[in-house]
Amino acid sequence: MWRRLILICTLGAFAGIFVIPLNPVNSKLLKLAFLGCIVGAWVGFTILTWKRKPVRVAALILPLLAAVPFILPGGEIDTDELRQDYVRRMSEFEGTKYHWGGESSRGIDCSGLPRRALRDALLAYGFRHFNGRAFRGCVEQWWFDASAKALGEGYRDYTRPLGATGTIQEMDYDGLVPGDLAVTTSGVHILAYAGDGQWIQADPGIGAVATLDGRTADNGWFRTPVTTHRWQLFTQN
Repeated sequence: MWRRLILICTLGAFAGIFVIPLNPVNSKLLKLAFLGCIVGAWVGFTILTWKRKPVRVAALILPLLAAVPFILPGGEIDTDELRQDYVRRMSEFEGTKYHWGGESSRGIDCSGLPRRALRDALLAYGFRHFNGRAFRGCVEQWWFDASAKALGEGYRDYTRPLGATGTIQEMDYDGLVPGDLAVTTSGVHILAYAGDGQWIQADPGIGAVATLDGRTADNGWFRTPVTTHRWQLFTQN
C-alpha cells in the first residue's frame, strides 16, 4: 500500500514539473511548488528504485551533477556578447500577448520582458562558456521578482541610473546603448532601448510586445516622463 502511495505522489510530482511552468504568471508560490515537485519526484524515484543498485547510484549522483553548473568558477563575462544575446532574445518575444505577471511566450508583462530575456541570455552564456557566475545570475533573476518600479529604484543593485530623463519622444539617445531601460517616473511601466531609435516593450495598451520608433510612433508611453537605467551587469568588466 505504501509503495502505491509513493508511486502516486511521485507521478504527481513529475506532472507538476511539467504543468507548473505552463502557467504564464510568475509568482514565488509557484516557484516554491515547482522546486517542491522536483525534490518530491527525486525522493519518490529514489525510494521506488532503491533495490536496483545502478539506478539508485544514478539517482544519488543526479543532484550532484545538477549542482555542478552553479559551483563552477565565476569567470569574467563578455558583456558585449551577453548584451547582444539579451537584446536579440527580447526581440524574439515580438507579438507575445501582454499578461500581467507573465514571464513566458504564453504571456509576458513589461518588467518580465527584459528580465526573462536577460535570464535566458545568462543561462545560454553559462552553457557556452561553462561560467558559474552566469548560471548563478540566471537563478537569481528567476528567484527574485523585480517590478518596473523596483528596477527603477535599483532593486538588489540590478540596475544603475544613467541620468537621462524626460520623455522618450524628446530625450537625447546619445548615451544609450541597446538593452538600456526606461522606467516611467510613476514606476508603472518599463521599456527597453533596442537601438536606432527603437524601443521594445510589453505594452498593456497594445496588448502585446511591440517595437516602435520612439520619436515618431503614436504611443502614450513615449510621451510619459521616464528615467533611464542600465543593468549593473553591463557596467562591469
